[in-house]
Order: sequence, then C-alpha cells, then structure tokens
Amino acid sequence: MRRPRYPRSADDQRGAAMIEFIVLGVGVIVPLAYLAISAVTVQAAAFASTQAVREAGRAFSAATTAREGRARALVAAQFAFADQGMELPADALRITCAEGECLAPGSVVDVDLAWSVPLPWLPGSLAADVPARVPIEATHRVPVDDYRSSPGDLP
Repeated sequence: MRRPRYPRSADDQRGAAMIEFIVLGVGVIVPLAYLAISAVTVQAAAFASTQAVREAGRAFSAATTAREGRARALVAAQFAFADQGMELPADALRITCAEGECLAPGSVVDVDLAWSVPLPWLPGSLAADVPARVPIEATHRVPVDDYRSSPGDLP
C-alpha cells in the first residue's frame, strides 16, 4: 500500500505561480484598471463641464452685446475643456436669459451644458451593445452687474 505524500513537495507546485498571476492579472487587475480609467475620464469630463459653464457665464456677463457675449462664452468654454484635454461638443452649450433683456443691469444669465462622455477603449462591436456614454450636465446662473450701463447705452 502506498502512502499519500503530504505535505506536497515544492516540485508539485512548480509553475502554479505563473498561472495564478495570469488569472489574477487578467481576471481582476485589468477590469479594475479599466474601471479606474473610466472613473477618471468621467470625473475629468465633470470638471471640464463645471468649469466651462462658470467661465462661459462670466465671459457672457462681461460682454457689451449678447452676440459678443455668446462668442466669448463659447471660447471660454472651449478653453475650459482644453484644460482637461477634451473638446467641447458642438451645440452642447446653451445660454438663456431668465428675466427680460440679456445683459440688462440686474438680469440673470443661465448657462447650461449637456453632453455625453464616451467611455475609453471600447471597441465598436461592444459599444453597440453596451451603453458606452455617460451623460454629463452642468448649470450655472450668473447675475449681471447692477451698476453696469444697459446694452442700449453702450457705445
């Protein structure tokens, strides 16, 4: 009768560490790294959006005309997105004046930004089956200075 060998010898375990490393690396570490990268991407998009609406509102409220203000606001929002290494999506920025005429003393300007950030590194075949975008919305309300001249009074 043969006796079982317990504990196992070191020769019986040869190569097991490599297999465990591959299983853990591919099965656990890679998905965790992807989740971390996705979270950082979404957070950068949120930072870019909040900075863009704040700066766009400030640029708009400092302008002399609504047309000039919209152009300044767009440039300010593009700079805010560039700070985070992103591009401002077309037609994502919306500026509205809640009360009366835009840029009238004491009025309020609302700046809204709505867009969706794509998740990184998803292949097209998988992106069709999985929601591969995270919606981002930001809103900022800017009061126009009470002591500025009204838009009709400006030269």
